[in-house]
Amino acid sequence: MNAPVNSTDPLVLFMPSGKRGRFPVGTLVLDAARSLGVYVESVCGGRATCGRCQIEVQEGNFAKHKIVSSLDHISPKGPKEERYERVRGLPEGRRLSCSATVQGDLVVDVPQDTVINAQTIRKAATDRVIERNAAVQMCYVEVDEPDMHKPLGDLDRLKAVLAKDWGWKDLLVAPHLIPEVQKILRKENWAVTAAIHRDMESSRPFIIALYPGLKNEAYGIACDIGSTTIAMHLVSLLSGRIVASAGAPNPQIRFGEDVMSRVSYVMMNPDGQGAMTAAVRQAVNDLIGKVCAESGVDRHDIFDCVFVANPIMHHLFLGIDPTELGQAPFALAVSGALQFWAHEIGIEVSRGARLYTLPCIAGHVGADAAGATLSEGPYRQNRMMLLVDVGTNAEIVLGNDKHVVAASSPTGPAFEGAEISSGQRAAPGAIERVRIDPETFEPKYRVIGVDKWSDEEGFEEAAKATGVTGICGSAIIEVVAEMYLSGLISEDGVIDGALAARTPRIIENGRTFSYLLRDGQPRITVTQNDIRAIQLAKAALYAGTKLLMEKQGIEQVDTIRFAGAFGSFIDPKYAMVLGLIPDCDLAEVKAVGNASGTGALMALLNRDHRREIEHEVSKIEKIETALEPDFQRLFINAMALPNKVDAFPKLSEQVKLPPRKVMEAGADGDGGSRRRGREGRRRG
Repeated sequence: MNAPVNSTDPLVLFMPSGKRGRFPVGTLVLDAARSLGVYVESVCGGRATCGRCQIEVQEGNFAKHKIVSSLDHISPKGPKEERYERVRGLPEGRRLSCSATVQGDLVVDVPQDTVINAQTIRKAATDRVIERNAAVQMCYVEVDEPDMHKPLGDLDRLKAVLAKDWGWKDLLVAPHLIPEVQKILRKENWAVTAAIHRDMESSRPFIIALYPGLKNEAYGIACDIGSTTIAMHLVSLLSGRIVASAGAPNPQIRFGEDVMSRVSYVMMNPDGQGAMTAAVRQAVNDLIGKVCAESGVDRHDIFDCVFVANPIMHHLFLGIDPTELGQAPFALAVSGALQFWAHEIGIEVSRGARLYTLPCIAGHVGADAAGATLSEGPYRQNRMMLLVDVGTNAEIVLGNDKHVVAASSPTGPAFEGAEISSGQRAAPGAIERVRIDPETFEPKYRVIGVDKWSDEEGFEEAAKATGVTGICGSAIIEVVAEMYLSGLISEDGVIDGALAARTPRIIENGRTFSYLLRDGQPRITVTQNDIRAIQLAKAALYAGTKLLMEKQGIEQVDTIRFAGAFGSFIDPKYAMVLGLIPDCDLAEVKAVGNASGTGALMALLNRDHRREIEHEVSKIEKIETALEPDFQRLFINAMALPNKVDAFPKLSEQVKLPPRKVMEAGADGDGGSRRRGREGRRRG
């Protein structure tokens, strides 16, 4: 129904959406909500048996909205609502919107925590309120019994009552259900709950599951398949709540640390693609089992699945050979969004569950970047946002509501601890924070799993449980930046061997030098090769970013968002000192966690978000860094700390950058100790 425009009718405002409209006295609150596009769940079709449609009336004079709302402006509880309250219980102040009617002006709150037959609820993985418009709807109906005078089949009568009670027309039926329909209808005296899946308005809806009696549960999963980690949320499609979250290592790591090494494995091993596809699908199924066990949910009550992944993970998960992505022109087998039956690729959920993958942006900018873009929405604002997911292959999105560009940059695994002499993944015992005294060059550090800094009393005792085992990515960034700020290395990344006379922390290694971070077991040093590896990685990322800035015709960005698990632990100040990201007000640099997973969650809970990102991805300009002639120039400039030519005035306001000290590299390119004799204040 359409909201009437009679100015004398009561005004109803729904919160938190802020949608409002005028409705005749006697209108069901549920009908008013639906006519405005406010998502209020109802499974029972207005019979007041499911309890999903609970609302709260706010009392008072809401001057801003010109509404005086009162409990007198909603109908008293009727027999159906009183019966529900007596049998099932209704929290104080709650009403069932399928029974309550509008009697006057109302401010109606749609609670975000309505969970009937509540499972264990874990802390939400995101604080964002996502307006619900799920692709799955649970519909309770009472089907007419067979009649010899009306020879209509059981399934056809089911479709007829779904059309009459719920408005579902032209329904398709999941093939596996057809042999089961008669048995299910007769189990609870012709009362059944149908799970209806509809995604696009242009596609016909499907009956994907059928249950005898009232079925009051429906779940979905949002999953991000990363190169290193697979992260999953289990979500109630009826309440929108995350009921469990879990992560697990991607088992494909045994085939290669980064995505390109996995492509190489496929190319060199005839059964490589099949083995990696089977491994990742098994890991997904194991995670589904884990989140279901934690929350007490039956995995067969999962009816919708949304996945994001980088292009190579995306292809391998779907059983597509990724070989073409390993060589120019980096052709995707499919770039658009996909949807099909989850069981077709062996995902162990409801037999009728559907599976949706977000679109990929380009050959090395995948559905995960699309998910992050949906989550952070650079295209929804006029400020120029840089969105970057730092991983073995950094994905970069830059833009605003006028134009968005995207690229990938091959940073390699250095930020994850690989290629670093004492590097390791983030785990208890890994050094995660580093500070160096600029006068004495003495370090202090913090270790994952230990609350104290290394120079605090009791640190060694506290660290016995975990040990001090290596350096993880966040500390690798910090130690190189701190070495630069304290003058231990030049802007070109060369360790100053002349300082060995002032501190035993500088150790000679043939023609190069190292910095001793911890003198213990194991002995942890930062070598010249370690610094070079970090320079190469950060230069690749910065050059990719700078290339996009040039494409946009801008000198600086307004705001920066670090996506991904690693980004959550990067200190923005040190990232900027290193020259990992361009100059920006530090207050505008924020970590947004697993934004890809949040994007998948948004697409799971609201099918309108699927159309939104499909539309936006089609407009994003894709830049292939490997084909850009300016990339090498930008890369060489970005090897310096923070950069050879770019000024960092905003950083200089908050951090005292050292005098420029350019050292001459050794003949082997790994650094040396001779000065080139050029010092002066850095440009700011």
